[in-house]
Amino acid sequence: MRPATTADHPAAAAPTSTYTPDTDVHILDRLAVLYRYRRVAIAVFILTTVAMMIQGYSSIQMYRAQARLLIEDERATAVPGITTAENTYYEDPDLYYKTQYRILKGRDLARRVVKRVNLGAVPEFNGTAQKPSTPATLLHDLKQKIVGLVRPAPAPENTESPKVDETADESALVSAFLSRVDVAPVSGSKLVDVTFDSMDRRFAATAANTLVDEFVDQNLQVKLQSTENMIDWLDKELDKQQHKVQDSERALAEYRERQNALSLDDKQNLVLARLNKLNDDVMMARSRRIQKETLFNQIKSASTQAPDTIPAIAQNASVAAAKSRVVEMQRARAQVADRYGERHPNMQKANADLSEAQRQYDFEVARARASIKNDYESALIEEQTMARGLENAKADMQDLSKKSVDYNVMQRDSQTNRQIYGALLTRERELRVASNSRANNVRVVDRAEVPKAPLAPTGRRTWLLSLAVGLTLAIAVAYGLDYMNDTIKTPEEVTRRLRLPFLGLVPSVRGDKHPLLASSHVPHDFGESFRALRTALISKYPSAGTKIVVVTSAQPLEGKTTTAANIAMALAYGGSRVLLVDADMRRPGLHRPLRLTNERGLSQVLIGQARVRDVIQRTVDPNLLAITAGRTPPNPSELLSSERMKTLLTNLAHGPFDWIIVDTPPVHPRAARLRRDVRRRRRDDAASPCRTRDRNRDADASEVRRGRAQQSRFRPQQVLLSPLLRTSVQELLRRSRRLRAALRRLERPRGAHGARSLSYGDSRRARSH
Repeated sequence: MRPATTADHPAAAAPTSTYTPDTDVHILDRLAVLYRYRRVAIAVFILTTVAMMIQGYSSIQMYRAQARLLIEDERATAVPGITTAENTYYEDPDLYYKTQYRILKGRDLARRVVKRVNLGAVPEFNGTAQKPSTPATLLHDLKQKIVGLVRPAPAPENTESPKVDETADESALVSAFLSRVDVAPVSGSKLVDVTFDSMDRRFAATAANTLVDEFVDQNLQVKLQSTENMIDWLDKELDKQQHKVQDSERALAEYRERQNALSLDDKQNLVLARLNKLNDDVMMARSRRIQKETLFNQIKSASTQAPDTIPAIAQNASVAAAKSRVVEMQRARAQVADRYGERHPNMQKANADLSEAQRQYDFEVARARASIKNDYESALIEEQTMARGLENAKADMQDLSKKSVDYNVMQRDSQTNRQIYGALLTRERELRVASNSRANNVRVVDRAEVPKAPLAPTGRRTWLLSLAVGLTLAIAVAYGLDYMNDTIKTPEEVTRRLRLPFLGLVPSVRGDKHPLLASSHVPHDFGESFRALRTALISKYPSAGTKIVVVTSAQPLEGKTTTAANIAMALAYGGSRVLLVDADMRRPGLHRPLRLTNERGLSQVLIGQARVRDVIQRTVDPNLLAITAGRTPPNPSELLSSERMKTLLTNLAHGPFDWIIVDTPPVHPRAARLRRDVRRRRRDDAASPCRTRDRNRDADASEVRRGRAQQSRFRPQQVLLSPLLRTSVQELLRRSRRLRAALRRLERPRGAHGARSLSYGDSRRARSH
């Protein structure tokens, strides 16, 4: 007999009808968690409270002083019409204020405050102030005192102390000062709260006020320094620009003198007017020349015999007079010829007069021709002369244009230099006016007052805070442990987690591998628990007829055989006729606790080598009969799923027995074939004994579903699942994941009868039977 620890196991039954327990969690269940982890919660509460009180009473009190600043836009305090610098406020106000906050916590400002308040002489910053007392420091001080009493102190060495690095000390002081400073903007305003923490309440106020004062002074000094730097730069630029103006004006004057361009603009206007007049004269001369040339070409091409056909000659007065004389002389000759004849002396005189008139006419025509030619040549010469004058005027104009370009460049450069000089001079005067103004966009609104109360709670507040934190942490730890602990711990969790009705408790027994009710050394409470289970089963089925109870387990070696044997004995002791059947052919074990032979049994009945009456064996109780498993066949699964097994169970159900207890293989996947093949004409109930605190509740739920599947094969009155022993959570989860998918389709509402389970559990140091 193997030993087993003494502990209580909750027993529960799952009806074949769908069982729906009340899943509402009562407030007492929540309080039960605190009671279950009361030792841990009390320890956490005590440790937290004591630690916080020690820390509160041993720590040095800190005081916080607060000053308030107003940071406005720089333009609000600037001189009207004068800007000293570009302001980023309107570009990005948020960025502007963040920059001011960084300046408030900057090292440069802190360095000025450190020097002003002489921070190195303050005890809490030079290491001479009282240090907080902690348990570690108290033990260290006590150790030093004991060592000083036992061992004399060594003589001080006459060594010169090393030179202190002032820069490193100053940097450390600045860092320590900044660690006490906090800057917080006031929401919805331009106000900023500046706080400083210190052990000395007066120094806290002094440091806060000094910090804001230095910030105001620094802001004003930065503005003034920026203005002075700009004025200095403008003075230098003004000197440079003044030299440029003088040089440009001197160059312009020299150019005028060198190019004779004192009145270049007026001269250019005169040349332009002359050019326009010459252009008009040339056009008129060209027109006259064309006219004269046309007339000349006419007389040049005309016949000498008919000069009077040319209008210019015919209209000449001298030619016309000579022509009239010729005509008159011709008429006079004709009259003389008619009167006197050709040979009359008067005729000779008339011929002579006519010849003289003709000669005069020819002379006048020739002279008219010469006059026309002379007029043409004169017009041509005049045109050429005026054209040359026009070309000269154009050359003069081009020369003046070139000079004008250079002149305008030099003049424009001179004007630009003068304008720049004027703008710089105006800006320099504005900045000098602004530098005399002491307006500042930063000012102190509220100065820091000496704080009246420390920053950290003391006295009664420390007690209350320690108790509140300790209580909260204790409750949180208790519920946290309960949340992380996913095992079944109480009989109530069998009903709530596994959805199985609870039947009772069965204690474990030390010393026996298979403790039976028939043993004399079995504890009394062990027998009473099985009698209570017997009462529960009988009360569930008071009607007559054979009731079949199937006992199974999650996996082998979990005590289902012992459970089946004791339930059968309890029923037999109550006067019921009980048949105990060992259907676990792979690992038969029912014959050992009952001390029966296993030569012939269920396997021989199923293969036809024996009859039922031949394999039924009597036990120590006349009301209890048993059928062992028999020799292990090569195909136990096929035998259990055969028609012979169905017929056997049907015949036994109609036999003289009140109860039939069937010890079946475990519901582990290796026994799945048995659950898949074995069928029975009806089912009634299932029960599961499970060991709490050792099993993951999700894995137990999976095993219960497999037990219900086992129940559907044998059609029993009860299916008893043997204790779920100390399987690791990882192993249970692995089995649960592997079988969850296959068993999900089996967990559906049954017929008129449901499933029951019997579970062993709630042992703190329980081990397997």
